[in-house]
Amino acid sequence: MREELAAKKAGEIRGMFGRIAPRYDLLNRVLSLGRDVSWRRLVSRRVAAARPARVLDVCAGTGDLALALPDGLAAGVDFCLPMLAVARRKAAGRGRRLPLFAADALRLPIPNARVDVVTVAFGVRNFEDLEAGLAELVRVLRPGGTLLVLEFSRPRGPLAPLLEWWVRTIPPRIGRLLSGDPEAYSYLPASVGTFPDTDALCRTLTHAGLEEVKATALTGGVASLYEGVRPVDLKTRAREDG
Repeated sequence: MREELAAKKAGEIRGMFGRIAPRYDLLNRVLSLGRDVSWRRLVSRRVAAARPARVLDVCAGTGDLALALPDGLAAGVDFCLPMLAVARRKAAGRGRRLPLFAADALRLPIPNARVDVVTVAFGVRNFEDLEAGLAELVRVLRPGGTLLVLEFSRPRGPLAPLLEWWVRTIPPRIGRLLSGDPEAYSYLPASVGTFPDTDALCRTLTHAGLEEVKATALTGGVASLYEGVRPVDLKTRAREDG
């Protein structure tokens, strides 16, 4: 059952997220033990350190990560229109500028090497083709640009059994109570359990063309922040140094 839930296709996942869009922020709070707000602040600090002119937030969902960045810095893209509608309302309610557009992360309508930083929060584990999706994120990065991926992961250490029990058990129960859509709230924890571990994802990011790849465990490994840099080739470096 777990593998069947995690093997959903893009169209099914889009429909599922559309159904739970009004409650999605609550699900993230439950899955993260309330820590996802501080995790996004960490991503925001990493973005600020890169001093980007253009940031693309992929799988922007309800806009939480893009809205954690300085006003007007980021644009958001997601393949689920109901999620983008929530993000638009949140941005308007806060008086924020947040350009949003609908597109599949595996086929971004953006030219090569156009953005300085790409961010993704809790999205890459839903890619229908993980390697192709990561390659697409790298494609739109300029040489020297940074990819930041915030994603749920399998906990490690002495608290791992308790944390895994929480992620596997509590969100589906709360989902059934609040949404009437138990399948959606079962899929999301199941997708964490079948996603590559941190070492495997770091190797996949390196294979996608990034260097300086690293992972930082957050809250006992409930989530991880992955970072990587698109290499600057010799011709590009010569132009920049000249």
